[in-house]
Amino acid sequence: MNPGSLTIVGIGYRIAGQITPEAESCVREAQKLFYLTSNWTTGSWLRDLNPTAESLSNSYAVGKDRHETYNEMVERILEPVRKSLEVCAAFDGHPGVCAVPTHEAIRRARVEGFKASMLPGISAEDCLFADLGVDPARGCQSFEATDFVVRRREIDPSSALVLWQIGLVGFLEHSSEMLWSREGLFALADVLKETYPANHEVVVYQANHFPGGNPHIQRIPLSRLAESDVTIWSLLYVPPKSAPRLNRRMMARLGIT
Repeated sequence: MNPGSLTIVGIGYRIAGQITPEAESCVREAQKLFYLTSNWTTGSWLRDLNPTAESLSNSYAVGKDRHETYNEMVERILEPVRKSLEVCAAFDGHPGVCAVPTHEAIRRARVEGFKASMLPGISAEDCLFADLGVDPARGCQSFEATDFVVRRREIDPSSALVLWQIGLVGFLEHSSEMLWSREGLFALADVLKETYPANHEVVVYQANHFPGGNPHIQRIPLSRLAESDVTIWSLLYVPPKSAPRLNRRMMARLGIT
Protein backbone atom coordinates (compact mmCIF):
# COMPACT_ATOMS: atom_id res chain seq x y z
CA MET A 1 0.00 0.00 0.00
CA ASN A 2 1.34 3.45 -0.94
CA PRO A 3 1.83 5.88 1.96
CA GLY A 4 -0.64 8.75 2.10
CA SER A 5 0.30 12.28 1.10
CA LEU A 6 -1.03 15.79 1.55
CA THR A 7 -0.90 18.79 -0.78
CA ILE A 8 -2.33 22.12 0.30
CA VAL A 9 -3.17 24.40 -2.63
CA GLY A 10 -4.25 27.99 -3.10
CA ILE A 11 -7.02 28.65 -5.60
CA GLY A 12 -6.90 32.45 -5.60
CA TYR A 13 -10.20 34.27 -6.10
CA ARG A 14 -12.58 34.73 -9.06
CA ILE A 15 -13.64 31.07 -9.10
CA ALA A 16 -11.47 29.27 -11.70
CA GLY A 17 -9.69 32.36 -12.97
CA GLN A 18 -6.69 32.49 -10.65
CA ILE A 19 -5.78 28.86 -9.94
CA THR A 20 -2.47 27.60 -11.37
CA PRO A 21 -2.40 24.57 -13.69
CA GLU A 22 -0.33 22.72 -11.08
CA ALA A 23 -2.87 23.35 -8.34
CA GLU A 24 -5.82 22.48 -10.58
CA SER A 25 -4.15 19.19 -11.51
CA CYS A 26 -3.75 18.35 -7.84
CA VAL A 27 -7.42 19.17 -7.20
CA ARG A 28 -8.55 16.93 -10.07
CA GLU A 29 -6.32 13.96 -9.29
CA ALA A 30 -6.62 13.80 -5.50
CA GLN A 31 -8.16 10.67 -4.06
CA LYS A 32 -9.80 12.92 -1.47
CA LEU A 33 -10.38 16.66 -1.78
CA PHE A 34 -11.20 19.10 1.01
CA TYR A 35 -11.88 22.76 0.43
CA LEU A 36 -12.59 25.97 2.30
CA THR A 37 -13.97 28.90 0.35
CA SER A 38 -16.20 31.88 1.09
CA ASN A 39 -17.82 31.58 -2.33
CA TRP A 40 -20.58 29.02 -2.97
CA THR A 41 -19.91 29.09 -6.72
CA THR A 42 -16.27 28.18 -6.16
CA GLY A 43 -17.35 25.25 -4.00
CA SER A 44 -19.64 24.02 -6.77
CA TRP A 45 -16.80 24.28 -9.30
CA LEU A 46 -14.48 22.28 -7.04
CA ARG A 47 -17.12 19.56 -6.61
CA ASP A 48 -17.39 19.35 -10.40
CA LEU A 49 -13.62 18.93 -10.68
CA ASN A 50 -13.46 16.20 -8.06
CA PRO A 51 -16.52 14.25 -6.81
CA THR A 52 -14.76 13.43 -3.52
CA ALA A 53 -14.79 17.14 -2.59
CA GLU A 54 -15.85 17.93 0.96
CA SER A 55 -16.24 21.39 2.45
CA LEU A 56 -14.53 22.19 5.75
CA SER A 57 -16.87 25.09 6.45
CA ASN A 58 -19.13 23.02 8.70
CA SER A 59 -16.31 22.88 11.25
CA TYR A 60 -17.24 26.46 12.05
CA ALA A 61 -20.04 27.21 14.51
CA VAL A 62 -21.25 30.46 16.02
CA GLY A 63 -19.56 31.01 19.38
CA LYS A 64 -17.03 28.22 18.78
CA ASP A 65 -13.40 29.07 19.46
CA ARG A 66 -11.53 29.33 16.18
CA HIS A 67 -8.55 27.37 17.48
CA GLU A 68 -10.89 24.46 18.21
CA THR A 69 -12.25 24.79 14.69
CA TYR A 70 -8.77 24.80 13.16
CA ASN A 71 -7.75 21.69 15.08
CA GLU A 72 -10.89 19.92 13.89
CA MET A 73 -10.11 20.86 10.29
CA VAL A 74 -6.57 19.56 10.60
CA GLU A 75 -7.76 16.21 11.92
CA ARG A 76 -10.37 15.91 9.17
CA ILE A 77 -7.70 16.55 6.54
CA LEU A 78 -5.25 14.08 8.05
CA GLU A 79 -7.70 11.21 8.56
CA PRO A 80 -7.63 10.02 4.90
CA VAL A 81 -3.88 10.70 4.70
CA ARG A 82 -3.45 8.18 7.51
CA LYS A 83 -5.51 5.75 5.42
CA SER A 84 -2.88 5.99 2.65
CA LEU A 85 -4.86 8.30 0.35
CA GLU A 86 -3.46 11.15 -1.72
CA VAL A 87 -5.24 14.15 -0.21
CA CYS A 88 -5.56 17.70 -1.50
CA ALA A 89 -6.95 20.61 0.51
CA ALA A 90 -7.86 23.76 -1.44
CA PHE A 91 -8.15 27.19 0.17
CA ASP A 92 -9.08 30.64 -1.11
CA GLY A 93 -6.22 32.96 -1.94
CA HIS A 94 -2.77 31.84 -0.83
CA PRO A 95 -3.05 28.85 1.53
CA GLY A 96 -0.12 29.97 3.63
CA VAL A 97 -1.43 33.44 4.49
CA CYS A 98 -3.67 33.92 7.54
CA ALA A 99 -4.44 30.20 7.44
CA VAL A 100 -3.57 28.37 10.65
CA PRO A 101 -4.94 24.91 9.70
CA THR A 102 -2.89 24.67 6.50
CA HIS A 103 0.47 25.09 8.21
CA GLU A 104 -0.55 22.87 11.11
CA ALA A 105 -1.81 20.09 8.82
CA ILE A 106 1.49 20.05 6.94
CA ARG A 107 3.47 20.10 10.18
CA ARG A 108 1.57 17.18 11.71
CA ALA A 109 1.64 15.17 8.48
CA ARG A 110 5.42 15.46 8.27
CA VAL A 111 5.85 14.58 11.95
CA GLU A 112 3.84 11.42 11.28
CA GLY A 113 6.08 10.54 8.35
CA PHE A 114 3.85 11.54 5.44
CA LYS A 115 4.83 13.59 2.42
CA ALA A 116 3.26 17.05 2.67
CA SER A 117 3.67 20.21 0.61
CA MET A 118 2.02 23.53 -0.22
CA LEU A 119 1.36 25.10 -3.63
CA PRO A 120 1.03 28.90 -3.65
CA GLY A 121 -1.95 30.90 -4.82
CA ILE A 122 -2.87 34.50 -5.55
CA SER A 123 -3.53 36.20 -2.22
CA ALA A 124 -5.79 39.13 -1.40
CA GLU A 125 -2.62 41.20 -0.98
CA ASP A 126 -1.55 40.34 -4.54
CA CYS A 127 -4.95 41.53 -5.76
CA LEU A 128 -4.54 44.72 -3.71
CA PHE A 129 -1.17 45.48 -5.30
CA ALA A 130 -2.73 45.13 -8.77
CA ASP A 131 -5.96 47.03 -8.08
CA LEU A 132 -4.35 49.92 -6.20
CA GLY A 133 -1.27 50.14 -8.41
CA VAL A 134 1.11 49.48 -5.53
CA ASP A 135 4.66 48.21 -6.04
CA PRO A 136 5.64 46.36 -2.82
CA ALA A 137 9.31 46.46 -3.83
CA ARG A 138 9.26 50.16 -2.95
CA GLY A 139 8.64 49.12 0.66
CA CYS A 140 5.72 47.29 2.22
CA GLN A 141 5.05 45.97 5.72
CA SER A 142 2.37 43.32 6.21
CA PHE A 143 0.75 42.13 9.45
CA GLU A 144 -2.39 40.38 10.64
CA ALA A 145 -4.42 43.14 12.29
CA THR A 146 -4.89 41.57 15.75
CA ASP A 147 -1.19 40.70 15.88
CA PHE A 148 -0.38 44.30 14.92
CA VAL A 149 -2.56 45.74 17.70
CA VAL A 150 -1.63 43.30 20.46
CA ARG A 151 2.11 43.08 19.81
CA ARG A 152 2.47 46.79 19.03
CA ARG A 153 4.67 46.19 16.03
CA GLU A 154 7.23 48.85 15.20
CA ILE A 155 6.63 50.22 11.71
CA ASP A 156 8.40 52.48 9.27
CA PRO A 157 5.92 55.24 8.25
CA SER A 158 7.96 55.95 5.12
CA SER A 159 6.94 52.48 3.86
CA ALA A 160 3.45 51.25 2.95
CA LEU A 161 1.55 49.12 5.48
CA VAL A 162 -0.95 46.32 4.79
CA LEU A 163 -3.10 44.91 7.58
CA TRP A 164 -5.09 41.68 7.19
CA GLN A 165 -8.43 40.66 8.72
CA ILE A 166 -9.31 44.10 10.06
CA GLY A 167 -12.93 43.04 10.55
CA LEU A 168 -12.18 40.60 13.37
CA VAL A 169 -9.57 42.36 15.51
CA GLY A 170 -9.39 40.67 18.92
CA PHE A 171 -12.27 38.27 18.17
CA LEU A 172 -11.45 34.62 18.89
CA GLU A 173 -14.87 33.02 18.45
CA HIS A 174 -16.67 32.43 15.16
CA SER A 175 -19.52 34.76 14.23
CA SER A 176 -22.03 34.76 11.40
CA GLU A 177 -21.81 38.54 10.99
CA MET A 178 -20.03 40.24 8.09
CA LEU A 179 -18.12 42.40 10.59
CA TRP A 180 -17.13 40.65 13.80
CA SER A 181 -15.75 43.52 15.84
CA ARG A 182 -16.51 47.21 15.33
CA GLU A 183 -14.73 47.87 18.63
CA GLY A 184 -11.63 46.26 17.14
CA LEU A 185 -11.62 48.90 14.41
CA PHE A 186 -11.58 51.66 17.05
CA ALA A 187 -8.62 49.96 18.74
CA LEU A 188 -6.80 49.56 15.43
CA ALA A 189 -7.38 53.22 14.53
CA ASP A 190 -6.09 54.34 17.94
CA VAL A 191 -2.86 52.38 17.46
CA LEU A 192 -2.37 53.74 13.94
CA LYS A 193 -2.97 57.32 15.09
CA GLU A 194 0.12 57.03 17.27
CA THR A 195 2.09 57.10 14.01
CA TYR A 196 -0.18 58.70 11.41
CA PRO A 197 -2.28 61.89 11.57
CA ALA A 198 -6.06 61.45 11.87
CA ASN A 199 -6.56 62.88 8.37
CA HIS A 200 -4.08 60.44 6.75
CA GLU A 201 -5.88 58.72 3.86
CA VAL A 202 -6.14 54.94 4.16
CA VAL A 203 -7.79 52.38 1.90
CA VAL A 204 -10.22 49.67 3.00
CA TYR A 205 -9.89 46.97 0.34
CA GLN A 206 -11.70 43.74 -0.50
CA ALA A 207 -10.72 41.59 -3.48
CA ASN A 208 -13.31 40.78 -6.11
CA HIS A 209 -14.48 37.15 -6.13
CA PHE A 210 -16.19 37.11 -9.53
CA PRO A 211 -14.82 37.43 -13.09
CA GLY A 212 -15.63 40.81 -14.57
CA GLY A 213 -16.52 42.32 -11.20
CA ASN A 214 -14.83 45.13 -9.32
CA PRO A 215 -12.97 45.14 -6.02
CA HIS A 216 -14.44 47.05 -3.08
CA ILE A 217 -12.23 50.10 -2.50
CA GLN A 218 -12.90 52.83 0.10
CA ARG A 219 -10.52 55.75 0.46
CA ILE A 220 -11.14 57.41 3.81
CA PRO A 221 -9.28 59.43 6.46
CA LEU A 222 -7.91 57.29 9.28
CA SER A 223 -10.28 59.05 11.69
CA ARG A 224 -13.25 57.40 9.92
CA LEU A 225 -11.90 53.85 9.87
CA ALA A 226 -14.19 52.58 12.64
CA GLU A 227 -17.31 53.77 10.81
CA SER A 228 -16.33 52.49 7.35
CA ASP A 229 -17.82 49.54 5.47
CA VAL A 230 -15.62 46.66 6.67
CA THR A 231 -16.10 42.88 6.48
CA ILE A 232 -14.00 39.97 7.72
CA TRP A 233 -12.42 39.81 4.25
CA SER A 234 -11.27 43.45 4.25
CA LEU A 235 -7.63 44.50 4.21
CA LEU A 236 -6.35 47.93 5.16
CA TYR A 237 -3.75 49.69 3.03
CA VAL A 238 -1.93 52.56 4.72
CA PRO A 239 0.16 54.61 2.26
CA PRO A 240 3.53 55.98 3.35
CA LYS A 241 3.38 59.12 5.48
CA SER A 242 6.59 60.52 4.03
CA ALA A 243 9.29 59.67 1.53
CA PRO A 244 12.24 57.62 2.86
CA ARG A 245 15.52 59.44 3.37
CA LEU A 246 18.20 58.87 0.75
CA ASN A 247 21.57 57.65 1.99
CA ARG A 248 23.76 59.97 -0.02
CA ARG A 249 26.98 58.38 1.15
CA MET A 250 25.90 54.90 0.08
CA MET A 251 24.59 56.24 -3.23
CA ALA A 252 28.00 57.76 -3.94
CA ARG A 253 29.70 54.49 -2.99
CA LEU A 254 27.49 52.59 -5.44
CA GLY A 255 27.95 55.18 -8.16
CA ILE A 256 24.28 56.20 -8.13
CA THR A 257 23.67 59.79 -9.22
